[in-house]
Amino acid sequence: MRTILLIGVVIIVLVVGKLFVFSKTKSDKPEGAKGKTEGAGKTAGGGSGVPVNVFVVGRESIENQIFASGTIIPNEEVNLMAEISGRLTKLDIQEGAYVQKGQLIAKINDRELRAQLQKIGFNQELAKKIEARQKKLLNVEAINLEEYDVTSNNIRLLDAEKEVIESQLEKTEIRAPFNGRIGLKNISEGAYVAPGTPIVTVVQSNPVKIDFTIPEKYAPSIRIGNVVKFNLDGDPSTYNAKIIALDPKVDENLRTLRLRALAPNPQGRFVPGMFVKVLADLEANRSAMMIPTEAIVPVLKGKKVYVVKNGKAQEAMVVTGLRTDKKIQVIEGLQPGDSLITSGIIALKPNAAVKVN
Repeated sequence: MRTILLIGVVIIVLVVGKLFVFSKTKSDKPEGAKGKTEGAGKTAGGGSGVPVNVFVVGRESIENQIFASGTIIPNEEVNLMAEISGRLTKLDIQEGAYVQKGQLIAKINDRELRAQLQKIGFNQELAKKIEARQKKLLNVEAINLEEYDVTSNNIRLLDAEKEVIESQLEKTEIRAPFNGRIGLKNISEGAYVAPGTPIVTVVQSNPVKIDFTIPEKYAPSIRIGNVVKFNLDGDPSTYNAKIIALDPKVDENLRTLRLRALAPNPQGRFVPGMFVKVLADLEANRSAMMIPTEAIVPVLKGKKVYVVKNGKAQEAMVVTGLRTDKKIQVIEGLQPGDSLITSGIIALKPNAAVKVN
């Protein structure tokens, strides 16, 4: 009986202890805790907008420069070919050697033509003697004027035939049309050539020409006589060239304008066919609107940006111009003073509320 009474007392003590601990824990909790938690949730769910960075659009002065790829071409180049048929009796060239204008490079067999020229010479000599005798007879009216005219005409015909043969003889000699260097020969001495057979190339590379293209929108800003700079691959030096010609039309497919510049090459540093990087300085723009390139969003119809108006993001279609390493020129679509959004653009939607950082 005493044992049962002792167990009952222990159970009552345990129950009373648990009730006391529960009551103390509940009373120790601050009264404002619940309200603070609820307020935090409300702030997280009801923010004032997407945080963004902005750039205030303004005007600034920029250097108007065009970078283009170009190719060096020779000042003069010609592929010498045979004009008549015959055996090549002489090829007096050394590949890569320098030749003077008018220097004999190749000779075609002219033996038959010289024989024809000699025959005409004999006929001319005879015709002149006949003409002299008939002139004396005509003075004493021993012959009529018609016979004398026929003889005089024969002399003129022989002169014309002689000129034709001499022109054919000139074609047997192939000479350098200008000062330059001989290229690699395409034929050897003793070969039979026909009209149009290529023999050798002559190249004049001092000075050299540089051909390059620019976008059509820059065409009004560049003129003949402007000086451009260019660099060679692997060469840190900068060289100058003067624009000597502009293509009179724009390429319809690429929408580019082709230009040609001239550069001195006394040391032979520039070899025709080389690739060059061209830099053309145009007139500086003193009032250009330049914006960060990361603000531009390419779209199907062009390019757009987002600006902040009345606390919301608004779309604006823009037309761009010059580009630098960090900025791009805006020609149309923005005004000085506009607040341009430069961050968080991917997450933005038109009329979305934004918060400027």
